[in-house]
Amino acid sequence: MRLFVAVVPPAAVGAHLEGALASVLGHPSPGDGTRALRWAADDDRHLTLAFYGDVSAGDGEDIGQGLAGIAAEHDSFEVQLRGAGVFDRRIFWIGCGGDVASLGELTIDCVELGRSVTGRDDHRVRSRSHLTVARVVGQGRARNRRQHQTVDADPAIEVIDLARALAVYEGPAWRVEELVLISSRPGEGRGGGPAYDPVAAYPLGRPAVAATLRDGPRAGTPRLRAAPSAAALTRPKGSDVQS
Repeated sequence: MRLFVAVVPPAAVGAHLEGALASVLGHPSPGDGTRALRWAADDDRHLTLAFYGDVSAGDGEDIGQGLAGIAAEHDSFEVQLRGAGVFDRRIFWIGCGGDVASLGELTIDCVELGRSVTGRDDHRVRSRSHLTVARVVGQGRARNRRQHQTVDADPAIEVIDLARALAVYEGPAWRVEELVLISSRPGEGRGGGPAYDPVAAYPLGRPAVAATLRDGPRAGTPRLRAAPSAAALTRPKGSDVQS
């Protein structure tokens, strides 16, 4: 199972960003891969804190226990989506504002947990917290209106223009109250992107336990299962049985 830990913005924050994207694009962000850009579905967007990669059942349990401990040591804090940018001329992202110092400290602890459990480093740059919105996946084609010819268009220009248009974007603030452990299934999501399955949530500043369904999901938060057991981490998707 491929695991990572993230902060998931509430639905109202995602809706505000969708409105800003629609105002720039002239339509809602598409959810398929038919264009040169692959857009992240609005309900899949998140702020990755640490990527753990493929892990064994035992390592998965250790990560879950470690995240519960980390969450208990950090109080909730307030952030917002703010600004925009592009990585490597292919990844269009929205940045973060607010208490980014607390977010950074949380990120450091989550990254260090992965190193101590798996023995691997997360080589992705985590110093700039961001929410990935779209990726360049192919070469687009555009119409040259003057010559009435179809010509190749550089999709990198599109993401750069989007970043410029949303450089002053500021979304509503929200309190980060939990960490979410998520599994990733590459190529199984919309438009050929990854599919994400929330595995467990760990409340900040509370006893070191994972959220359970008896508490019910918070509004705007993905429905979560209990903390993963060794059996759950190795059981193939779709093999759950009900008693």
